[in-house]
Amino acid sequence: MLSVLVGFTSGVGALVLKNFTHFIQHLLEGNLVQYYHHAFYFIFPIIGFGIVYLIMKYVIRNKVSHGIPSTLYAISKRKGIMKQYQMFGSILTAPITVGFGGSVGLEGPTVATGAAISSNIARLFHMNQPTRTLLIGCAAAGALSSIFKAPIAAIIFAIEVFSLDLTLTSLVPLLLASLSAILTSYFFFGDDILLPFRIEDKFIIADVPYFMILGVIAGLVSIYFSKVYEHIHRFFDQIESPFKRIIIGGVGIGFLVFLIPPLYGEGFDVMNNIIKGDLVAALKGNIFNMDLSNNWNVIALLGGLVLFKVVASSITFGAGGVGGIFAPTLFMGSILGNCVAKIINSFGILNTSVSESNFTLVGMAGLMAGVLHAPLTAIFLIAELTGGYELFIPLMITAAISYSFTKYFVSHSVYTMELARKGELITHDKDHAILTFMDLESVIEKNFMPVHPEMTLGAIVHKAVVKSKRNIYPVLNKKDKTLEGVILLDDIRPIMFDQTMYESVLASDVMQTPPAIIEMEKDKMTTVMKKFQDSGAWNLPVTKNGIYVGFVSKSKLLTAYRRKLINFAV
Repeated sequence: MLSVLVGFTSGVGALVLKNFTHFIQHLLEGNLVQYYHHAFYFIFPIIGFGIVYLIMKYVIRNKVSHGIPSTLYAISKRKGIMKQYQMFGSILTAPITVGFGGSVGLEGPTVATGAAISSNIARLFHMNQPTRTLLIGCAAAGALSSIFKAPIAAIIFAIEVFSLDLTLTSLVPLLLASLSAILTSYFFFGDDILLPFRIEDKFIIADVPYFMILGVIAGLVSIYFSKVYEHIHRFFDQIESPFKRIIIGGVGIGFLVFLIPPLYGEGFDVMNNIIKGDLVAALKGNIFNMDLSNNWNVIALLGGLVLFKVVASSITFGAGGVGGIFAPTLFMGSILGNCVAKIINSFGILNTSVSESNFTLVGMAGLMAGVLHAPLTAIFLIAELTGGYELFIPLMITAAISYSFTKYFVSHSVYTMELARKGELITHDKDHAILTFMDLESVIEKNFMPVHPEMTLGAIVHKAVVKSKRNIYPVLNKKDKTLEGVILLDDIRPIMFDQTMYESVLASDVMQTPPAIIEMEKDKMTTVMKKFQDSGAWNLPVTKNGIYVGFVSKSKLLTAYRRKLINFAV
């Protein structure tokens, strides 16, 4: 019942986001640009980023992060708990970002909105962590199902991106959420489809080598996408002032959109026109006034769109805009596929002519598989959008090659690269997933008696050994409490009853260096486990910025792991 409710709310969230965005775009692009001046393209992004910043600061009073990465972070580090402002944060900021020219999509914000609603519904009904995670996956499936009217691809997307276990227990709620969302979409939008297309050209077995070439090129472009996205993000992360980010990002996007108007917003109109072969409509506003009857001019313009779309999207995020990367990936993929087909047809190799519309669609799948690391989602999404499985073989070929090629050079998708760098990424590896869910602070024990390097053996015996129930004693610097070593009961057992040595032997004489130290700010649970495995120790000290915190025992760690494993499997 809750999965049906989550699917419905995701569908309504998609409805609100889409309509709000289209209203802003019609108001700005349809009126000001069309009837007044093309130069408005240059100032819209700065205004949009400024409004988004003011909404975050004075209305939401929290930063609204990118859709799907913020959801993955909530699953991995907040036990699936998302704050209440996240239910409406993306609804207020994403349409303004996209409507004012931000070159990003609305799929990520729609998923984030549905995920936040589902998380808070789960909290309301006191659901446990695995159920909360499953409901967040239901929200993701519902969001994509309502946007694209592709219920099967939506379910696969939730499983691939959110690393959900595919069991009957999880599959039924995902099905119900996807079904509920698509019915909601039909109720409000009718038969309207975001990418309406029916395959007219059949798949020919002789085209297989060309689809393989497309897969390799899609892999190369996916690597380019990931690297550019990461570098631009790092550049903006170094700029501390939000006003500088807004000005730099706004001017950058304004300049790109002014020169290349198809980069404005999501770009679904451009995609639809390219699929239909209407290049005049797709490349309208071409400031270079290039002759579109010349095939090589068209190829050059399409290639420029592929190269600069990821730049525009990354700058939008860096400047403080809110959106998703799903639509830019489809945009670049469609143009890439069309561009490759045009090049093949222009060279006329062996008098071969390939279907440009088919390559346009398969190109989408190739880039989705590479950039998002979601090959199955890519295959089934395009298959469902086209209303059949005529292109299933080329989709599989291109998606598999692109994904494999990209995965070799780029380990993580744009959704997960930041979390993976911090060791906070949930994966399909259940052992790694459980360790990611575990909290280091919860297994730290602090009932150890500390001693100081200057303490005598007699003081150690009377102030530590007698009073402590543990057989290990941290040796701390008297001034700043930094850890200098540890003393094991076995280290002093041979001399602890010899009172003649009580004054002559100091703690610094008998202490030893611990086999490993757990650094609280740096080490993730996977690292902690590895340190226990490599050192063979039963207890390891924990420090925070060099200051002693406590110890982690292997027994408590394994008990916590077992408890988390039981909960994870429920």
